Amino acid sequence: MSDHAGEDGFEYDLVTIGAGSGGVRASRLAASKYGRKVAVIELPFGFVSDDSTGGAGGTCVIRGCVPKKLLVYASEFADGFRAAQGFGWGAASPPVDIKQLIARKGKEIQRLNGVYTSILKNAGVEQIEGRGVVLDPHTVEVRAADGSVRRLRTANILVATGGRAVKIPVEGKEHAITSDEALVLDEYPDTSIAVIGGGYIAVEFAGIFKGLGADVHLMYRAPLPLRAFDDECRSAVAENLELRGIHVHSECNPTSIEKEGEGRYVLHYRDGSGQEHTLRCGKVMMATGRRANTRGIGLEDAGVELAPKSQAIVVDEFSRTSVPSIWAIGDVTDRVALTPVALMEGRALVETLFGGRDVAPDYANIASAVFAQPPLATVGLSEKEAQEKLSGEVDVYVSKFRPMKNTLSGAEEKTFMKMLVHVESDKVVGCHMVGPDAAEIMQGLGIALKCGATKAQFDATVGIHPSSAEEWVTMGTPSRWRIKCGAS
Repeated sequence: MSDHAGEDGFEYDLVTIGAGSGGVRASRLAASKYGRKVAVIELPFGFVSDDSTGGAGGTCVIRGCVPKKLLVYASEFADGFRAAQGFGWGAASPPVDIKQLIARKGKEIQRLNGVYTSILKNAGVEQIEGRGVVLDPHTVEVRAADGSVRRLRTANILVATGGRAVKIPVEGKEHAITSDEALVLDEYPDTSIAVIGGGYIAVEFAGIFKGLGADVHLMYRAPLPLRAFDDECRSAVAENLELRGIHVHSECNPTSIEKEGEGRYVLHYRDGSGQEHTLRCGKVMMATGRRANTRGIGLEDAGVELAPKSQAIVVDEFSRTSVPSIWAIGDVTDRVALTPVALMEGRALVETLFGGRDVAPDYANIASAVFAQPPLATVGLSEKEAQEKLSGEVDVYVSKFRPMKNTLSGAEEKTFMKMLVHVESDKVVGCHMVGPDAAEIMQGLGIALKCGATKAQFDATVGIHPSSAEEWVTMGTPSRWRIKCGAS
């Protein structure tokens, strides 16, 4: 589908704007697998993103999944020290050196940034530092930090610029930090940290801050956190947040942030009944969503259609924009905002462009996890989605139990598991779990659902004992039988 380099005056087969997970995957495969001439444009490295800062590896590696997971690991040691007492170890819990933690985390992120740079270099991809701006369907201008400008002529343009954290428009929002800044905090205030939001990032950082010793308030406007997930899992996560000593303010909306002094803020908010309240804290973090990073890179002038509300790039099933030579993948398209999905989209795009066949990404049964403590992981349909999308009936299997480790550690959290089975086909159409190792377990279940596994095949599988995972193959009796689906 693409023109070859050199034909029609094109210098490149593909120019990619953005060296995040999706952009790197597509660029590397185009160059190494198909021998195409490829360039990638990326901003200079920095831990906190802005219009002049980026770095190879993108959000996931530098200011997203990877550093967040490292801090999750660090915060989980607080649980380990508490649990150790129940197993006969001493009661001492050493203080955490947050400055050392953040410094070591930063060193690892810089190493990974170098790894991504090497991946592109070894694949033969030209790397250009600067801001990429689309001038027309076949021209990208690179604006470097030193003021120099270079224009690239290319058969195809790939936009993979990801997203950026946004703040809700309340008075004093400039006093709040986002997840970018939260990942580089090397000291916590003596007073509390307020986290605003009920999604992945808010729930995860509430656990991180609490585990590292902060007094944490979590505020969200819905009755439960994690809106996109199964309702019973949401309830389990909310219960665990409170069991960990996190102050949960559900059905509350912030109205303003007032700065009283250095490290002293007043968060004004309204509860579900309309009552006004204040919360004094030493830091306010907004985890209130992300927006496609499409501003100021020339897309609208080049004729690329953007979604009116989200400003995400509108694409077809093959990641093609409204301009035939311009393509887009990853979070900038506002499809499924997960790093592995961006990798899948990048791989499919390369096959479409250079492999001689149109390949559409497959979004069915994508496993995902929220690294709350304990984590939530899921694959397939929620109970509500099953009722809305399927015909016939579903059986619902639920198991809630205290993990063996907690019987001696004294931890109060319970593991929750839920399986949805389509009655007519016997296929397992959804698996959901809140509990230790949920993400690791769900990856395996994701393979099973991708292969169309049935409940009979789950039942025929011998469990690993003693483990929490064996519960998935021992759920014998539905908790709720023959729930009718709306598509019937």
